[in-house]
Amino acid sequence: MKPWLKWLIPVVAVAVLGAFIARALQARKAEQTPLAAQKAVVALDLAPSDMVTARQIELTRTLDVSGGLKAVNSATLRAKVAGELKSLTVREGDTVKRGQVLGQIDTTELDWRLRQAEQTASSTRAQADIAKRALENNRALVAQGFISPTGLETSVSNDAAAQANLQAALAAVELARKARGDSTLVSPLAGLVSQRLVQVGERVSVDARLIEVVDLSKLELEAAIAPEDVVALEVGRPATLRVDGLPQPVSAQVARINPSAQVGSRSVLVYLAVEPNAALRQGLFAKGRIATSAKQVLAVPLTAVRTDQALPYVLQVLDDKAQLRSVQLGQRGDVGGQPWVEITAGLSDGARVLAGSAGLVRDGTPVRVLAAPVAASIAPATVTTSTTSTTPAPPATTAKSPAAALASASSAAR
Repeated sequence: MKPWLKWLIPVVAVAVLGAFIARALQARKAEQTPLAAQKAVVALDLAPSDMVTARQIELTRTLDVSGGLKAVNSATLRAKVAGELKSLTVREGDTVKRGQVLGQIDTTELDWRLRQAEQTASSTRAQADIAKRALENNRALVAQGFISPTGLETSVSNDAAAQANLQAALAAVELARKARGDSTLVSPLAGLVSQRLVQVGERVSVDARLIEVVDLSKLELEAAIAPEDVVALEVGRPATLRVDGLPQPVSAQVARINPSAQVGSRSVLVYLAVEPNAALRQGLFAKGRIATSAKQVLAVPLTAVRTDQALPYVLQVLDDKAQLRSVQLGQRGDVGGQPWVEITAGLSDGARVLAGSAGLVRDGTPVRVLAAPVAASIAPATVTTSTTSTTPAPPATTAKSPAAALASASSAAR
């Protein structure tokens, strides 16, 4: 064997082994590099309803109110005399007319008192007649000189006292007669019986509450308003109310504003006249809004404004990404029954922003508006960006093992 072959064989073996190891490492690196370089970015699919547009609208400023409905005309029938309740012909829900007889208090004692007053008046009238005749006789005697003028003065005083007693007795008769008439219970107004507070057979005292009558033809809402909000109110402003139990809203308007503030709370009572409705009842709870003013402003739905950070913001869609935009808010109002808010700074007319129905979305999230009405029915798309390697791919040849390489080298040496 030639001497240079002794050195060639180890060199070739080492070179072939190094090439094989380098190729194996390069292949493994080529497999791992795409996995590390690929970044999967999920685009948020949105339905058209998840997008709103900032636009110029006529925004109506409203003021929230709430309270119970009250009848403008209502009355409580009270007992004017004491006695046993003999009859009561109405119950809750019955319709009554003004002046209708509703019941009767026992008059036995009242009848005796009336008779006593009449008898006393008869006795007093007789005494007054006697005093009058005595005065007339004494006047004749004074004219004839049989009695002194002093005696006549006494007769005049006696006659005046008798006449006064007669008038008092007659007044007592009228009082007894009035008490007898007050035993009949009469409705003070036309309406519906809302409460029956006593039962037949009970003994009632003077001024005891017996029946409550309400007139449901005129109802109003009494609401307490903060002092700073009252300045924007005026009589006649329209309002829309939601009443418990009624599917449709009820119209109303400001009828009166109390000139005095409430002690303690400093709130001002405002009274809203409610549009007549057969389904309304006194005491039902109602809440709604009073329209105070309207002006043309740039606005978005209130649900599009997010407040989970220090400053309010919206997510504006630019370049198919949701981008955070801090905004300054102005007055609030209703548009088609939905709350909107004025944007005084931070957005331009026509800007597209995410509605509240889009949920929590991070700043910079890619978004895509779908044509389908429901975004949940379409699977989210995945956009994949990968970094392309500049290292050329190795040739598609079969690598030889170190043993095969040594055998080939030995054959060549021979």
